[in-house]
Amino acid sequence: MTQPGFPKYRRGQRVKTAVDLINDDSFPDTEPEGVLLAAGATGEITNVAIHTEANVPIYIVDFGKQLLIGCLEDEIAVL
Repeated sequence: MTQPGFPKYRRGQRVKTAVDLINDDSFPDTEPEGVLLAAGATGEITNVAIHTEANVPIYIVDFGKQLLIGCLEDEIAVL
């Protein structure tokens, strides 16, 4: 990870999931603790924000089929 609060990636970059993305109860139509996307799924960063309390970047990634997921840096990698 880069400096706390400083995003490593930017909007518009193509990324893939580095790990399985697990439902943290943000997706009510998916099983709690179930896999949302398996490692290797590809998408595009549509927005970058900073979590104010934790001072870490949150990347909103569009994985298609109207699936937007907030990801941490260690959950994604640039293609």
